Amino acid sequence: MDVRVRYAPSPTGLQHIGGIRTALFNYFFARANGGKFILRVEDTDRERYSDESLEDLYSTLEWLGIKWDEGPVVGGPYGPYIQSERFDLYREYAQRLVDEGKAYYCFCTPERLEEVRKQQAESKSEYQGYDRHCAHLSDSEIKEYLRQGIKPVIRFRVPTEGKTTFHDILMGDITRRNRDISPDPIILKSDGFPTYHLANVVDDHLMKITHIMRAQEWIPSGPLHVLLYQAFGWDVPQYCHLPMVMGKDGQKLSKRHGSTAVRDFRAKGYLPEAIMNYVTLVGWSLDGSTEFFSKEDLEKCFTMEGIHKAPAVFDYKKLDWFNGQYIRQADNSRLADLVAPYLQEAGYVSSPLTDDDRKLIDNLVPAVKERMKVLSDVVPLTAFLFEDKPVEDKSIYIAKGSDENNTAEALEKGTEILLSGLKNGENEEAIEEKLAALSQQLGIKVNGVFQPIRVAITNSTVSLPLFDSIRLLGLEETEKRLVRANKLFKEN
Repeated sequence: MDVRVRYAPSPTGLQHIGGIRTALFNYFFARANGGKFILRVEDTDRERYSDESLEDLYSTLEWLGIKWDEGPVVGGPYGPYIQSERFDLYREYAQRLVDEGKAYYCFCTPERLEEVRKQQAESKSEYQGYDRHCAHLSDSEIKEYLRQGIKPVIRFRVPTEGKTTFHDILMGDITRRNRDISPDPIILKSDGFPTYHLANVVDDHLMKITHIMRAQEWIPSGPLHVLLYQAFGWDVPQYCHLPMVMGKDGQKLSKRHGSTAVRDFRAKGYLPEAIMNYVTLVGWSLDGSTEFFSKEDLEKCFTMEGIHKAPAVFDYKKLDWFNGQYIRQADNSRLADLVAPYLQEAGYVSSPLTDDDRKLIDNLVPAVKERMKVLSDVVPLTAFLFEDKPVEDKSIYIAKGSDENNTAEALEKGTEILLSGLKNGENEEAIEEKLAALSQQLGIKVNGVFQPIRVAITNSTVSLPLFDSIRLLGLEETEKRLVRANKLFKEN
C-alpha cells in the first residue's frame, strides 16, 4: 500500500498545539513510510473562516519546516485541495445518495425543528434528535415544496437497527448501535454547502487517503463516516485516533493553562526544532527513553506503534527545558540573528542594525545563551547594558540567610576585592576564590557576597554570569554602579 495521509484543518482559528501535533504525526508517518503528506483546507465554515487563520496555517508549517507533497499552493493530482473550491463534487455525491435512496430531501423549517426539540425535552423522550419527518415524502410532495421555493437540505439515512463497527489501530474495534448515531444528519445544507461529514468522507476517498490520524474527539463520528463509506461502496481507510493533549491538571489543554497557539510560542522565542521535538513526544515515544530527535531522525524512525493510548500531558516547563537545550546547541551567529529583533523591539539597538549594534550582539550572545529559556529572555538579561535603573530597595540585595549588616559589609569588602583584582589583572578564578573566602570570614553563604554585587552591577537578581556582565558593561561603568550601591547602604 502506498501510504497517503492528510492534515485537514479548518481555518477558523490559529494553529494550536493539538492541531500541529496531528500535522507532525501525519507528516512523520508519511515520511517514514515513503508516502505522501497532503494538506487540505476544510473551509466550509464560512461564518468563522478568516484569511488570518489560513495564513497562520501556511506560515506555521513553513516555520516548522513541514512541506506538504500535495495541497494548496503546490497542487497535486487530486485537487483542488481547498474544500470551498469543491462544492460541485459534494452536490454530485449527495445527489447520488438521494438517487439511490440512501439520503433524502428535508424541507423542515428551523422553527419546526426547534419545536420538535422542545417537545422531546419536555416529554423527556428517550428519542432525541431529528424525527425523520421528511424521510418518506412522495415525489408529488417534494415537487410541491420545491414549487413553493423552499430549498431543502439533504439528510443521510442512518439505519435504525443493528450496529456499526470500525477498527482503530490504537483503540481496537469500536462499535456503536446505529440508533445511537446522530439520526439522519444533514450532509448538504440548503445553500449547497456540505457538512463536515460528507466533505470529509468524499475528499478522503477521492484523494486516496489510506490512513486517517486525527484526535480522539472524532471517535464518535467514526461510525457515521463508516456508514457513508459503505453507502458509497468505498473502502474505509485505516483509523488511528490520537490521544488527547491535556494540561498538568488532567483537563484538556486550553488557554487557561497558558498559550496554546503556535504563533504565541514563536513570538516568545521558542525554536522550531524545540517545538517540533517536544510536541512529537506528547503522546509518542521511540523507546521510552530517547528524548532528542532531529526532524531527519523523526522522518526515519516514527511509527504508529509508538503512539500512546492514554492522554498525553503538555508540560510548559519541560518545553522550556527543551528550548533551553536547543538554544545552547545553536550556532552563535544564528542566535545573534534570532535575538536581534527582540533587542530592536525593546529599543536597545537600532533597526536596521548598525555595525556597532551587530558587534555588541555578537559579543553578548555567548553569555546570554547559557541563561536563556526562550529568545525573548535576552531583553531582561541584558537590560542593564542599555538602561540604568538602580535598585533602591535594600532587601533586593540581601541574599537568603543574610541580613542588612552582613550585606553592607559583604558589598563593601567585595567591591574592594573585585575592583582591585580587575585593575591589577588578576584572573577571574582568583578573584572568585577571594570573594568565596570573604563569605567564610563573614560567616554567610557564598551568595550572600555575590548577590549584592550582581544586583549592584546588573540592577537585577537574575543576570548573566558576573564576569560576563562586567566585560559587557565595562570596568568604568561597573565601578560607578558598585560605588553607588555602597553609598545606598551607608546612607541609612
